[in-house]
Amino acid sequence: MSIPNSLTVFRILLTPVFVVLLFSDSVFLKQLSLLVYIVAALTDWYDGWVARKYGYITRWGRFLDPLADKILSAAALFSFVYLRLIDGWLVWIIVLRDFLITGLRSYAEWTDRPVVTSRTAQAKTFGEFVVIYYILILYVADAIPPFRQEFGVWIDTLMHPLVLFGMMLLVTLSTLGTGIMYLIDNRKFLYELYRGRS
Repeated sequence: MSIPNSLTVFRILLTPVFVVLLFSDSVFLKQLSLLVYIVAALTDWYDGWVARKYGYITRWGRFLDPLADKILSAAALFSFVYLRLIDGWLVWIIVLRDFLITGLRSYAEWTDRPVVTSRTAQAKTFGEFVVIYYILILYVADAIPPFRQEFGVWIDTLMHPLVLFGMMLLVTLSTLGTGIMYLIDNRKFLYELYRGRS
C-alpha cells in the first residue's frame, strides 16, 4: 500500500479514537481528542501532497481519500449532536449530501470520468471544517478549569445556541447549494449513469 493510501486508512482509524477521547470524563483525554483530530486532518493535507509530488495517485486513493474526509467530519458533527451542542437535522442534511456527492464523485473516478471539484464546493468544505474546529476548540477549552474560570463568559457567548445554530445553518445552506450545483453541472454523467442501470 502506498504512503498516501496508508495515511488515508490511518485517518479513518483515528476517527473512532477521536470520538472515544472526546466523550471521556477526563479533561486530559478531551484535550487529546483535539490533538488527534488535528493530526487526522493534517494527514489529509500530507497524503495529498505526497501523492501529487511523487505520483502516487491511484484509483483506490481517489476513491478512499474523500470518503475518509467525510467519515472524519461526520464523526465530529454527530458527536456535537450527541453533546447537544448543535441540531441533529442540520447535521443529517450535511452528512447525507456529503456522502451522496462523495459516492457519485468516487464512482466517476472509478470509471475514469473524474469530476473537478468547484471552488464553491471547496469553500463549503473549508467552512465546514472551520465550524468544526470552532466548536471543538471551545468545547475542550470549556472543560479545562483554568480556562473556564478565566474565560467562561466569553466561551458561553461564543457557544451560545443561537450562534452555533446560525453557523450550522450557513454550512447547511451552502452544503445544499453546492450539492444542487454539482448535480446540475454533472447532469450528463448522471443521465448516463441512470441509463446504464435502467
